[in-house]
Amino acid sequence: MVNVSDEAFENMVAEAVARIPKRFADHLNNVSFMAAEEASPGQLKQNRVRGQLLGLYEGIPLPARNNGYNGVLPDIITVFKRPHELMARDEQDLREQVRHTVWHEVAHYFGLDHDRIHALED
Repeated sequence: MVNVSDEAFENMVAEAVARIPKRFADHLNNVSFMAAEEASPGQLKQNRVRGQLLGLYEGIPLPARNNGYNGVLPDIITVFKRPHELMARDEQDLREQVRHTVWHEVAHYFGLDHDRIHALED
């Protein structure tokens, strides 16, 4: 388990966002990245999660957007600090886990399901 300040964790999230490959980053539109301590009970229930949630994409995936998509609030990708701290061995591992979570949630923005995400990661 690793404990870092909120500021340090937010910096890790920002670094992970900055490392999104250009071919994907250039197509991110109307997306906000956030850090939070942990998922709310409502977020867990809505996503049918029992236990911890590392990250969450909330919004309209890119493939589902059409000509009527405008004036919409930003999609939100939230990375949850506490579950990452619990599973990390050290700060470098924490940084890597955050990077992985950011990529995973960005992949959901692009409409990818878990099987496709894992295939791309490999």
